[in-house]
Amino acid sequence: MSEKKKKEGGLAGIIAGKTAICTVGDGHSLRYRGYDIYELAEHASFEEVAFLLLYGELPNKKELEDFNKKLFSFRILPQAVREILKLIPKDSHPMDVMRTGVSALGNFMREKEDFSNQDEIALQILGASPSILLYWHAYHIHKKELDFESKKDSVLKDCTAKFFLETLHQKEVPQLWVEAMNVSLILYAEHEFNASTFTTRIISSTLSDLHSSVVGGIGALKGPLHGGANEAAMELLNSIPKVDSVIEIMQKKLENKEKIMGFGHRVYVTSDPRNVVIKQWSRKLGESVGNAELYDKSEVIEKFMWESKKLFPNLDFYSASAYHFMGIKTEYFTPIFIMSRESGWIGHIFEQRKDNKLIRPNAEYIGVGDRKFVPLEKRS
Repeated sequence: MSEKKKKEGGLAGIIAGKTAICTVGDGHSLRYRGYDIYELAEHASFEEVAFLLLYGELPNKKELEDFNKKLFSFRILPQAVREILKLIPKDSHPMDVMRTGVSALGNFMREKEDFSNQDEIALQILGASPSILLYWHAYHIHKKELDFESKKDSVLKDCTAKFFLETLHQKEVPQLWVEAMNVSLILYAEHEFNASTFTTRIISSTLSDLHSSVVGGIGALKGPLHGGANEAAMELLNSIPKVDSVIEIMQKKLENKEKIMGFGHRVYVTSDPRNVVIKQWSRKLGESVGNAELYDKSEVIEKFMWESKKLFPNLDFYSASAYHFMGIKTEYFTPIFIMSRESGWIGHIFEQRKDNKLIRPNAEYIGVGDRKFVPLEKRS
């Protein structure tokens, strides 16, 4: 390990395991199971990508139909889980809602100790996660209980992107939004041994269940240095009143040594390959809703950060404006990340289980040397 990597800490540069799921190893590209992210974003559905991450191959038509049928059936939440969601306070952070909801699912449909029903549990978690946020949102924000059962033949059978957007807004949304959300879910689905994925692998290495491993991933993703960056990026954009004031405000932030979220990456060197895709969608969405100024502010910030600090925008930066253009509350940005990244987490859990060894690294001790115990009455 280089001296630079030693100074960086945080296990930077350390190879902590093997995976056949995803590679960001060259620091410039991203591939899921060998497929370039650009091809997947252009041609695939999120459901196809989820199948790929879980099982190693893209599904054929029959496999995808069966996968979707099972996935969509789990959008109907157990009544007991709905009652729990009602009890979660309105002012709770939606990430806490997601954490509690997934944990609750594990009490009503449990994974067997031999993991023989892991495929069904995986689809339960993937299918139910959007409904968890949507049900809580409708109950506390609109004073309405979502009646999933009566929609078995309509919205429940839509793709994840359309289901989420139209259930959230309780109306039809533009096809452009659906396409943008589908691409976003694909881009967020997997990213090798990031903090939340590694957390799920550590938990699963103890032979714990899927629900526990995923809840651990949610906890890791909640942190602003990982999943919360898109929320922080939106707060940054909102704090700048107009395009003409970007430079002055950004200069002050750098002078005050404020951390600018949504820029730079622990693995990528000169750019995040996902950024070019989500940036295009942010521009299209901004134009479609007549809010070009927000996008323009984003571009000025991007240029300023590169010229000032040689920092490039990562996926989170333009995802923030893209979600905003689709009428999504800022605090829901990271829960959407969960709905997508769970497919990657579960793929890693499945992989960990195939050749499992308990993940237990060593630590470099930096504390005091050997000391003699002093009885309480003799301590000053």
